[in-house]
Amino acid sequence: MLNLARQLSGLPQVRGQAPWAGHEYVKGWGVFGLPFDSGHVLALRVFPENDFGSYRTIWHRDPEGRWSIHVDGPRLDTACPRYYGAACTFTGFSHIDVTWTGPRSLSATMDQPALQWTMTAHEPLALRLLNPLSAKLPLSSWRPRLLIRARELLAKRLGMGDLKLRGRMPSGHTGTLMPQRMFLIDSARARLDGLDLGNPVVLNDPPRIGDVPLPARGVLAIGGGMWRILDPAEYERTRAATA
Repeated sequence: MLNLARQLSGLPQVRGQAPWAGHEYVKGWGVFGLPFDSGHVLALRVFPENDFGSYRTIWHRDPEGRWSIHVDGPRLDTACPRYYGAACTFTGFSHIDVTWTGPRSLSATMDQPALQWTMTAHEPLALRLLNPLSAKLPLSSWRPRLLIRARELLAKRLGMGDLKLRGRMPSGHTGTLMPQRMFLIDSARARLDGLDLGNPVVLNDPPRIGDVPLPARGVLAIGGGMWRILDPAEYERTRAATA
């Protein structure tokens, strides 16, 4: 029986370094994206392991296409705004709580703006077959463009749209997103500052933050990402400051 709560609760906080030279990294899990029929989109990132310090973020896109990223962590420039903030209307700090309410169900809450978000993940047959294989592939399998493209095509077959797992971030960093295991979210409810965001939906075109496409349907992923260091001097200063 799928038990994501047991796998993902209490992951250790690790301040490490990327296994690829010249890169910075994150490792953890999150909801890559979850579009609602109201036009709103939510996303969640829980990254206890990276170069600088553990953090959580909640992303929100309103129906007009404006993105906000809310950070529960020590700094904005060492969390998701480091890579995606240039495409946002707002980035700032919030308190984010993530609680597993069942083996496959979780609740995410935020204080400002007020968010109550519940969801349940499931693993369809195709992912029950693919996930164990994907988790065993070596890190080197993320270097060849052909193997990345094969993963993108598989994601499209699962209704996630035209994902790009490698590309240029709004910050200018070139990054590779590395989901090792994926699960679908078709059951969710969310209220943002009292507004009911509606029901999860599968979009014809995936939502984008800058030029980076997010899934066209709700996806929870376990894995990480690596970005080529854009400014070595800035990276070393920031790493020293967060030691």
